[in-house]
This record gives sequence, structure tokens and C-alpha cells, in this order.
Amino acid sequence: MNSQYRKSLPNSNLDYFDTEEAVNAIKPGAYEKLPYSLKVYAENLVRKCDPAMLGASLDQIIERKRDMDFPWFPSRVVCHDILGQTALVDLAGLRDAIAAKGGDPSKVNPVVPTQLIVDHSLAVEHAGFEDGAFDKNRAIEDRRNEDRFHFINWTKTAFRNIDVIPPGNGIMHQINLEKMSPVVHARDGVAFPDTLVGTDSHTPHVDALGVIAIGVGGLEAESVMLGRASYLRLPDIIGVELTGKRQPGITATDIVLAITEFLRNEKVVSTYLEFFGEGAADLTLGDRATISNMTPEFGATAAMFYIDERTIEYLTLTGRDEKQVKLVENYAKHTGLWADSMKNAEYERKLTFDLSSVGRNIAGPSNPHRRVSTADLASKGISGVVENEEGLMPDGAVIIAAITSCTNTSNPRNVIAAGLIARNANKLGLTRKPWVKTSLAPGSKAVQLYLEDANLLPELEQLGFGIVGFACTTCNGMSGALDPVIQKEVVERDLYATAVLSGNRNFDGRIHPYAKQAFLASPPLVVAYAIAGTIRFDIEKDILGTDQQGNPIRLMDIWPSDEEIDAIVAQSVKPEQFKKVYDPMFDLTVDYGDHIDPLYQWRPKSTYIRRPPYWEGALAAPRTMKGMRALAVLGDNITTDHLSPSNAIMRDSAAGEYLLSMDVPEVDFNSYATHRGDHLTAQRATFANPKLLNEMVQENGEVVQGSLTRLEPEGKVMRMWDAIETYMQRKQPLIIVAGADYGQGSSRDWAAKGVRLAGVEVIVAEGFERIHRTNLIGMGVLPVEFHAGTTRHTLEIDGSETFDVTGECQPGATLTLHITRKNGDTVEVPVKCRLDTAEELSVYEAGGVLQRFAQDFLESEGQSA
Repeated sequence: MNSQYRKSLPNSNLDYFDTEEAVNAIKPGAYEKLPYSLKVYAENLVRKCDPAMLGASLDQIIERKRDMDFPWFPSRVVCHDILGQTALVDLAGLRDAIAAKGGDPSKVNPVVPTQLIVDHSLAVEHAGFEDGAFDKNRAIEDRRNEDRFHFINWTKTAFRNIDVIPPGNGIMHQINLEKMSPVVHARDGVAFPDTLVGTDSHTPHVDALGVIAIGVGGLEAESVMLGRASYLRLPDIIGVELTGKRQPGITATDIVLAITEFLRNEKVVSTYLEFFGEGAADLTLGDRATISNMTPEFGATAAMFYIDERTIEYLTLTGRDEKQVKLVENYAKHTGLWADSMKNAEYERKLTFDLSSVGRNIAGPSNPHRRVSTADLASKGISGVVENEEGLMPDGAVIIAAITSCTNTSNPRNVIAAGLIARNANKLGLTRKPWVKTSLAPGSKAVQLYLEDANLLPELEQLGFGIVGFACTTCNGMSGALDPVIQKEVVERDLYATAVLSGNRNFDGRIHPYAKQAFLASPPLVVAYAIAGTIRFDIEKDILGTDQQGNPIRLMDIWPSDEEIDAIVAQSVKPEQFKKVYDPMFDLTVDYGDHIDPLYQWRPKSTYIRRPPYWEGALAAPRTMKGMRALAVLGDNITTDHLSPSNAIMRDSAAGEYLLSMDVPEVDFNSYATHRGDHLTAQRATFANPKLLNEMVQENGEVVQGSLTRLEPEGKVMRMWDAIETYMQRKQPLIIVAGADYGQGSSRDWAAKGVRLAGVEVIVAEGFERIHRTNLIGMGVLPVEFHAGTTRHTLEIDGSETFDVTGECQPGATLTLHITRKNGDTVEVPVKCRLDTAEELSVYEAGGVLQRFAQDFLESEGQSA
């Protein structure tokens, strides 16, 4: 500890670390020029870094150098039940491995405080127009997930330093925003900024509070949990000035969809964004949170807002303790983290976005950054008048309309606006179309309380938007089964059916197998599209229905004014609602006792929880990177949904066939996501997305869509899993060849685990999304990058080749990709090693995160790994 910088915090009984003095001691006047994020990282170094490394690490930050890693010690880890449970399954398996080598398994615990929220496993089997939908869905969740919840309950007392929030309480990011983040910690007599990693790509939601919160894969989270520093290269930090004010009737969702399009075009992948300016100051904290939440949709790593009066107002509104709120303001103002202290911040790159330029938007049909103005839908060919047959669903039918996700339900303005549009529609006699499966799934129980206070929940219920759960639901692909009659019509007529949701992801195949595509929209627009019943509808101009006098009703006739929205938010959203929800939820006293077995008793027939195989099979064999066969040759923008989907498991899939063989009834197949604690089910999800385009499988020069590959050297096209099984039996090392931005989307560790268990040793791509690249390394898969101008096309790779990779693996080193064609010709191609830090190299050389920890742990215990 660098104790010379520990000082008394004025107006407080706490100490703090004087980062300004430490930074300015190296370069006078440097501190006030630092971006917000670097001030926070500098504080972390001053407080936690080895004194011998402090000067050099701070110098990286001050001089904006990128030639050395610096350590970051996040103050906590936040997990949802899918990746969080998977991480804990890994730790339980690690305990078994440690015990088998003679170590003490009870010593394997998270070192960093860890919070796990069960929020990703509830499916909307019962829609919002059904009586008792919430209780029915929760009962199904408990029945389907008994194995998972049994394991999670064991972890509460078996592991130290873990808090568990049980199912039915909300979404991890919204709970984090409304309760868990203190913004400034007070631990052991020291005040310091809250920082965290989370096992979900939308962890930056709380960046809106001025909290550095980074989405990581489950494997990187495990490393942080176990006390290893997260090593960073200085990120590119971009200042984004927000100017102007939004137009009347424009929601935060409209703004964030426009910003997402803008930032994707500005190429901000892996950067930190810091929003500032008069436009930023004018946004409510809820609006800021909607923007920060969609950080991964920008492709960025963080989307920060400075601490200011809006932050303090929000902390007070959400029922934070008065002393804590005062600490946040006092600490931020004294340490230069308050907005007024950021006026001299210097950014290497600045962008400007005018809020007044934003109109009403949706995004789709398959990417969050594909913004479409609602006024332009007809010209885009998405909407437009079509001939519809009486008594049948129309083309473009909206079969799912869901107000869902932390992105929007954490923003009271958006939720209240949806309630008001429902009220106005009900007054005029409008109803949802009968084929639309509607649902309301807030990310927090506080939403229900303020909707009830405003008398708007009954209005939403009347239109079919009753509360179906407090969980991710449709946004995570957990949209549940369709009415069989509707599903039959969609299939038999081959309808272009769609979903409209207030979520953050709409990748092909994610929301529902029978919703061919999906559109992101604000909560009030979701209500409007439920009334319209089709996406082929000009929501701005077309007639939604008629009133009792036969007058046409359009969107403008039911859209509430901003003044009314703001008045109801001010009147109905209250601190006591948040206290009523969160005070009992966070009474988390645990009786550890002496009777808990430090080793989990694995259930042999479980299809949810199984001892992980990370010391056997492909992972036990040496990685030679010789004679590799291509498992897939892929294009740009391959998402983790392509690599390992999270949606419902179909009967005719490899996972469905396996579950049937394990005597699981089809009605309880659940989703791929919920089975990720069982590798035998989860690995069958590898490349199981029916929307996959593997360039190895073509007919008449066109790539065939489906979960398919070509087995080599036979040249036989087959289902992906069947090929993987064959390659596993042959112990055949594999490679994947891909285009740009490989691994976009959710921070899904099984997107890396699945390919590694299949025998993949190398991914060679034109570029990688950050989180997925670190997950690959965490599983011992080597990511390498083509040099600019070199692609699978320039190399004429068709998947019939064999591949070797040679050279010394070092951060950023140039390696050689040797390609041997079917006719014996060879090509040598220089490629870049994407092990970016010494820490990543250390993890990769050990074979992965768990292997690295096991080796270090056993060495410290005097055992042999």
C-alpha cells in the first residue's frame, strides 16, 4: 500500500488516497487534464498497486502510453445466474481438482465480494393477458431449474464472500443501478470509487452513475473473483459531447438507438466513452442509464457520465442512505470526479452528437445499430400497406410485443410513457391484436409500485401488458412458447412474423424461433405496435382504429405529452418504494455453520449442473497447432448467439435429442442458457444457431444457412454437432477462420468453452470483440489476427485445407499461419498474436483461467499441479 498518499477526507471520518498529489508528483498539473476514467484508474493504482510498480503504471496513464500493462483491482464482481452459476460450477470443479491433488478445497473462495442475481432463467410461458401470469411463470421457473437452484443455494453457504439474490426480484443491472452500487465505497476506514466487473455485456449500465463497470466473460470474472488483478492496456478514451435538447415526444430509447448507429459508424469498438456537455447535463439519470446500458451495442467497453447533481438526485430518489449520498458528493467534489472539475479533461479524440436531431426510431430487423426512423419505415420496405385476408394474421405480424429489459424499465420516464399510452388507448377503445403475445417484465419491483401509485398498471393490464416476471425474459430470448394455433399458422403460411421489444438485442434467431426478425423500440412504441399488430404499418400515419364516433385514431392521438410524463414521474416515483423493495431483499445474513461439505455432490442425471471437464479430454491434451482442420469459415459480425445460442431448445436439435435421451420431457427443455452448468448439454449448442452461414457449405455458389459444416477430408456436409463428435473421436485439432468483429454480443463464456471442448485450438479472424477474445484466452484458445488487407477471401480459403501456426507466442508477436491446400500447395501468412498482455500470455500458457489458478494455488500450498 502506498501509505504516504493516505489522507483524511474533509467533512468525514474516513480516509482517502490523494491521487491528485500522486499524479502531479510525476507531472505537475497532469491530474486535472485526465479523463474521468483515468482518474478512477489512477486512484485504484495509488491505493492497491505494488509501490514498486506505481510510478511506471501511473506514467502509462499520465502520458497516455500503451506499451505496458497496469493492474486494476475491481472492488466487486456482479453475476447473473447463467454465467454466475457457470462460474461457480467452474469453482466447484476447481475445488474437486484441488482436493484430488491433496489441497484444501475449502480455501478456494472468491476473494473479491461477489453478488449473484438470479434473473436470466424465467421464461414467459404465460403472457401478460393471462390471470396469475407472474405466479405461473415463477412456478415453472422453479420446477425447470430445480437442479440449478439447488446448486446456487449450496453456494450461499459453501463459498465465502458471495451474496445471492433469489429469483423473482429483478434484473442484475437494474438492481445494481437502483441499490447495489454505492458509487463511493467506505471500507476499512477508507473511501474510494466503486468499480466492478460483471458477467454480462450490459454491466456498463451503472456507468451512468460515474461507476466504471465493465462487462467480462465468466472466465475473466472467475479470475477477478479469485483475486487476480485484471491487467489493462490504456484504453482509447473518447469524449462525446452531447449538444442540444431532445424534441418533444422523443424518448431515451429513440436517443440511444440514434447514438448506437452514430457510434458504430464512428468505429468506437473497445473504447471508453465519456459523455459530457449541456445535452448530457440535461438528461435524467434514467436517460443516462438507457444510454450506458447499450455500450456493447456501440461496440464500446464503457460509457461514462460524470458525477453531478443529477447523480445525487437519483441516489436520493432510489432511497440510498442520506450519509451515503453525502459521502458521494463530498468525495467526488474533493477528488476531482465532480462534473465541474472535468472541464479541463483532455481527450485524444472527441465526437459531437446533437440530441435535437433525434426523431422517433426503432432498430432492426436484426441489429441494434440498424436504426430506422418510424417515419421512414415504408420507404425502407419494412412497413407499407399489404393485402391481408380477413380472419388471418397479416404479413409482418407482430407475434411478440414485450416491455422488457433493464435498458428501458430502469428509466421511469419510459415506463410511465408506456402506461399513459395504454391509458389513452383504452379510453378510445383500442385493443391489442389477438395474435400478439404481450408482456411486461420490469427489472425491478419498484416499477410495479410506482405504476400502481400512478394508477397505470391496470391500464397496461387491460391491453395485455400485465407483469409476467421481474427478469430479463424476452430480451434474453426467454419469450416462451407461442399459442399453438398461432404457431401453426406462422409455420403453415410461412409468415414473415416479427417481435417488437424494448430490449437491447435483436440478433437473428435470438428472440423466438418463429419470430424471423425483431425490432427494438421504446416501451410506448411497443404498446402501439401491439395495437397495430404488424410491422408493415406506418406507425406515424396509419390508422390504429376508430373511436365510438367512427373517427380515425392515429399514434399522435394517444401519445402523451412530455409535461404529463414528467409530472407523473415527479408525483409517483418515490424513495420509500425503493426502500420497501430493497431493504428486505438485501437482508443477507448467512449461517455458515460447520456442516457444509466443501465439495458439491454432483447429481449424475442432472442436465443442468455437472462437474466441468477441464482436466480431461481435449483440454488435457497438449495444443500442437499442427494439422488443424477448419470447423467453420465465417463472415463478419459473427455473434456469440451464432457461436452458442441462448434461446429455446428445439426437439430436433442436437441438444434436444440429448435431453430426450436423458428422459427430459420436451415441455421442460428450457433454454440453452439455463443448461450452461452441464457441459454435455451446453457443448451441443456450439454453432447450433439455425441462422449460421458457414461458407464451407454452399450450393450453386450460395452459402447454405443452418447449423452445418463439411467434414474433412471426406468433404461430407453434415450437422455441425455430428461433425464435432466425429472430430472429437478422432482427436482432430481444429481451427476457425472468420472475418471482422468476431464474437460480437453477449459476454457468453460458452461461446469459447464450446469450441474448445470441440478441439478448436486457434481462431484466425480479421478482428475480435474484446470480451469474447478474453474468453477464448480463458479457455486456452489462441486468437490470431490477419494483417490489414489479408482475409479468407484473398487467401481463397474454402475449408478443405489444413493449418499450422508457428512462432513464439508473445503479446502482439507476429506468428506464421501455414496453409496446406488439398492439392498440396502451401501458403505462409503472417498473423498477429492477440495475446495482448503478459497476464493473458500467462493464462494461455497454463491452458486457461482455472488451470492457471490451480497451478498457482497448488504451488503456494506446496503441492504438485
